[in-house]
Amino acid sequence: MKILLIHQYFLEQNDPGGSRFNEMTKVWVREGHEVTVLCGMLNYVTGKIPEKYNRKFVAESEYEPRLKVIRSYVSSNYNTSFLGRLWAYFSFVFSSIWAGVFKVKGKHDVILVTSPPLFVGITAYILAKIKRLPFVFEVRDLWPESAIDTGVITNKWIIKFAYSFEAFIYRRAHLINVLTPAFRDQLIEKKNVVEEKIIFIPNAADFSLSDQLLSNFDEHQFRKDNGLAGKFVVTYVGAHGVANHLDQLLDAAEFIDDHDIVIQLIGDGMEKNKLINDANNRGLKNIKFVNSVPKSEVFKYILASDMGASVLKKVDTFKTIYSNKTFDYMACKKPVLLAIDGVSRELVEKADCGVFVEPENGKVISEAILNAKNNRELYLKKGENGYNYAKQNFDRKVLANHYLEHLKNISRNV
Repeated sequence: MKILLIHQYFLEQNDPGGSRFNEMTKVWVREGHEVTVLCGMLNYVTGKIPEKYNRKFVAESEYEPRLKVIRSYVSSNYNTSFLGRLWAYFSFVFSSIWAGVFKVKGKHDVILVTSPPLFVGITAYILAKIKRLPFVFEVRDLWPESAIDTGVITNKWIIKFAYSFEAFIYRRAHLINVLTPAFRDQLIEKKNVVEEKIIFIPNAADFSLSDQLLSNFDEHQFRKDNGLAGKFVVTYVGAHGVANHLDQLLDAAEFIDDHDIVIQLIGDGMEKNKLINDANNRGLKNIKFVNSVPKSEVFKYILASDMGASVLKKVDTFKTIYSNKTFDYMACKKPVLLAIDGVSRELVEKADCGVFVEPENGKVISEAILNAKNNRELYLKKGENGYNYAKQNFDRKVLANHYLEHLKNISRNV
């Protein structure tokens, strides 16, 4: 089978960040299928275009046999302002359509496009028409709702257009994949999508790295090398953006007098410098900032921690999402400190793999951290619970093959 994947945020090899499709495509090509990925050049963690793409409109590479990646131009104004981000979205639409027409060679069986941003649906729709292919639209986040709730989009005309275009894409897609049950309910109840059109392939845990490290990783030496020996370490891994609202972890640190507790923030994003300045101004000694590290290294930091934090801004839209990093913590047998209500809370409580705390309540978050430190045996068990639950329900290889069956059915029946 030949799959054309359109994913504006598809990671470079070993880049940090959400690697859902980097891992899924590996499963597909290793089972003999061919995948072409149409994606952007911009590194969304740093907000910069890597030097190797300077003055290039399109760049092609082969990540491994049968996995071809075509990167097209994205404006580097992504993190500068609302208009800069909007232009980054549409610059990719224009460049990816051009690349899809002139650089994507051969006959494919299906187009799979993953959102956000919602506007990648324009590329999918146009290429599907030109190449006479069915397309599957994936909803990784409810957009435009999440962009509105976090203040990314405020212009009423753009909001109106986004909702209209969303409805248009849902009607034209042959299949819609949602990542949480709440997304499915929203699409059926509020957006009038027929239930038969919706499938559910959620985010997944990547055990390929964690299982390898669990058997031979020297956690004690890693802690010693990174100044964490003897500490109770709570680690957050991911973007430092408006939606993540990492200020709440700084607020929690202010309530913690225990010098043996460290809250470690790993990653990058448009809010990082502000967070560092804020921590310095508050005189916080128990906050540690770590620059982004490759995916192959991220799990070492998680394994050398006592707890993993999943936090987001307190808005209703985020009650519908599963946090990617929660699955990484589960794969590493680490209990989850969860400041996200809704389906993420239901997941953590059903798996009994951590503790839910009220988002944006620094005092409550600090109390949960202190309680976890004082009840280590209980939280070690919660970490084991998360690993076992993810193995049974969220193994990436199993879900990748399940996804593939849906793609095959669409290509055969359209």
